[in-house]
Amino acid sequence: MFVDRVEISVTSGKGGEGAVSFRREKFVLNGGPDGGDGGKGGSVYFQVDKNTDTLSHFRGHKTFKAQNGKPGEGRNKYGKKGEDLVIKIPPGTQVFDSQSGELLLDLVEESQKILFLEGGKGGLGNAHFKSATNQRPTYAQKGIAGVTKQIRLELKLIADVGLVGFPNVGKSTLVSVLSNAKPEIANYEFTTLIPKLGIVNVGEYQSFVIADIPGIIGGASEGKGLGLEFLRHIERTRFLLFVLDLANYRTLEEQFRILREELEKFSTELSHRPFGIMFSKIDLQNQDLLIADNAEFKSHRDCIVEFLNTFGFSLKNKAESLQFIQKDKEDFGVDYDLNTPLFALGVSSVSKENLESLRFLLYESLKGLNV
Repeated sequence: MFVDRVEISVTSGKGGEGAVSFRREKFVLNGGPDGGDGGKGGSVYFQVDKNTDTLSHFRGHKTFKAQNGKPGEGRNKYGKKGEDLVIKIPPGTQVFDSQSGELLLDLVEESQKILFLEGGKGGLGNAHFKSATNQRPTYAQKGIAGVTKQIRLELKLIADVGLVGFPNVGKSTLVSVLSNAKPEIANYEFTTLIPKLGIVNVGEYQSFVIADIPGIIGGASEGKGLGLEFLRHIERTRFLLFVLDLANYRTLEEQFRILREELEKFSTELSHRPFGIMFSKIDLQNQDLLIADNAEFKSHRDCIVEFLNTFGFSLKNKAESLQFIQKDKEDFGVDYDLNTPLFALGVSSVSKENLESLRFLLYESLKGLNV
């Protein structure tokens, strides 16, 4: 089960009590105080574990507590330190204060381990309180209590490319043929109920990670559909790929406008990410399923050309089969315009048309962003 948000309570260990003890040995007269200090309470750590990709192991387990320190003993023996608690979380987990909503930790690096709550200090034994005026102290310190914090864990998947599109536009099919992921695919909306990550190989030694999230609908940023629940999973992506469906009843302009608006309402920063545009299902372009506009029908090709003219794009190949469309720019990472896609491309996941071109374009775009 995919779980990406949980609320838990974590507590560091209490310090052990100091001991009240006096030296009692044969042939030793008037032995002085020898009470040892209590052990320090265990601390709470968060550690990033790449072998986990969900917060599901927190379900049914809401309280986490480090071990208390052991009390001190006679003969100046220190109490044993409480065992630390290490909470393992997947990469991309954020830790929020449940009461204030403040972001406390943002854990993304592999094997990253961070101290979250310090264990309580152990109390001093009575040996520390001996003095010329008090040679028989009968008291010791109690250990310092641990700290309890109510927190919320939120997982934001870490990917290079995030797919953005309406439900049932071909995102899952694209991920299944482009990467090693096997998302559920069916001919109805909201087939994808949880985000999916896939690794896309480019050649023998290069690869990048692509994220498929549930489809976005108008009003997603206000809680409609599943978009709001999972939009945060593309917040960490470096590049967005808008998937526009040629067979959708909405025009290309309408699809793109609504998707951009929902992204901007959810996060202004996210809406300013570099992006590309993919036209899905171009294998249908020769069919008579055409888009109506003022009672006049336009071919898929004409709709694409008209849509791309708004960005100053032109078809690279004038052949009837929709070929690779690209902005005339050698370096994708230089002089980037926030409102202009780095590329536009028609793709068929069924016939595999332009699939390799898309793979290359995404990789080159990511390389350009590192310039």
